Amino acid sequence: MHGELIHGEITEKVLGAAIEVHKHLGPGLLESTYESCLCHELQIRGLSFQRQVSLPLDYKGLHVEAAFRLDLVVEGKIIVELKSQEGILPVHEAQLMTYMKLTGMRVGLMLNFNVPAMKDGIVRRVL
Repeated sequence: MHGELIHGEITEKVLGAAIEVHKHLGPGLLESTYESCLCHELQIRGLSFQRQVSLPLDYKGLHVEAAFRLDLVVEGKIIVELKSQEGILPVHEAQLMTYMKLTGMRVGLMLNFNVPAMKDGIVRRVL
């Protein structure tokens, strides 16, 4: 299976939900507001998700219980990180890739709602 097709149907639904939220709210609000509204849209679309998922880390015998916190995990397969800022920096994309490697999840989305058009705020990564 081609990388672009991994979890494509779920990804499409998530992106549709994000576009719907952005269409109604526009840019400039708090990340937490977008998260709440996006979760509502995911429910409407029949997708299961977890919010603020704690991700532990093991480092040379040290166990750090809540080393990271994932904004959303959709259908247990896709990590969704939300932003509401000027732009997505390389460090944010690196963070998403790290989360994917640590969880073993192959697909990640970074959604930045602080853009005039939501299509310009979408980054999709596949491991």
